[in-house]
Amino acid sequence: MTRRTATLVVSGVLLAGLVAVAALLPVPYVVFRPGPMTDVLADGEDGPIIDVDGAPVFDTPGSLDLTTVGVTPAGARMDLLTAMRAWVDDDRAVVPRDIVYPGNPTTDEARERNAAVFSSSQDLAVVAALRYLGFDVPVEADQVVVREVLDDAAAEGVLLTDDVIVSVDGQQVVSPSEVVDAVTAVEPGESITMVVVRDGAELTLDVPTSESEVTAGQAAIGVIVGSSWELPVDVTIDVPGSIGGSSAGLVFAVGVVDTMTEEPLIDGLAVAGTGEISPDGTVGAISGVQQKIAAARDADAVLFLAPSANCDGVANSSPGDMTVVPVDTLDEAVEVVQGFQAGDVASLPSCPAEAA
Repeated sequence: MTRRTATLVVSGVLLAGLVAVAALLPVPYVVFRPGPMTDVLADGEDGPIIDVDGAPVFDTPGSLDLTTVGVTPAGARMDLLTAMRAWVDDDRAVVPRDIVYPGNPTTDEARERNAAVFSSSQDLAVVAALRYLGFDVPVEADQVVVREVLDDAAAEGVLLTDDVIVSVDGQQVVSPSEVVDAVTAVEPGESITMVVVRDGAELTLDVPTSESEVTAGQAAIGVIVGSSWELPVDVTIDVPGSIGGSSAGLVFAVGVVDTMTEEPLIDGLAVAGTGEISPDGTVGAISGVQQKIAAARDADAVLFLAPSANCDGVANSSPGDMTVVPVDTLDEAVEVVQGFQAGDVASLPSCPAEAA
């Protein structure tokens, strides 16, 4: 073997080794992939997923699936090779880790936070649906409830899940943002006084704070809070499995409307969708719309409801024969399903071509 050949061989081996090592190095990204779907009009382990007490309910033939995104777990670190494989897959997306997991939470912390947001999205969906159906429900909530107390949080052992927060440092609060503003107004390590209602009794609590893991120099108590309403109808949504986030709100709201309306809405169709929902019925943007469209397409859904704010992702998705329709409100979503049922597909809204 000549010296030139030996040099090339050694260089090739070293290069291959470097590529192999680089491929296994962790990178600050996570992968979005199509996740499982759940038919909210179906029965769960303990009865209907959408259960109504205090108002008539009706048969809901067909399926209405909430769609999800599978995400690299918070406790896992993705290597370069995995990221590159996902990059060339049209049904997957590579996303900066900090966007998905701000503050670098553990897997359990991320799961708890997502579960709390998911629970809040159910409440918002019920409010939006009841308002659509004509019930006298205000847009603004009348109380703030503790959805989750995070592990090792400053407030752990002081605040409990389902506590209703009445005031913070003497100021009455009726929205989660007011609680956040009151907490972040103090220095990390200081205590705040909270009045809460727990099991019907009013308590005054001295709640400690610590420095936020997300924002340096800012106080935090380590709880997830959400809005709560006194509603004229008791609607519960019990989804089996471990699902988190707020993107099922639109599907929940449509499901409640169908369940409480005598004339079937879905009526035999296979419908799927995604989107945050506000109490006034406004549909908000979500993440992973392309992966959710792919999941619905592969499950043979015929109609997909998507937020208009996600038209960029919709235009770059691969829906196959499935019709994807952008909506801005719950009213529009119901009208779209009715129009699709009537066969008036050509007149349904669509994302502008320039979104691509």
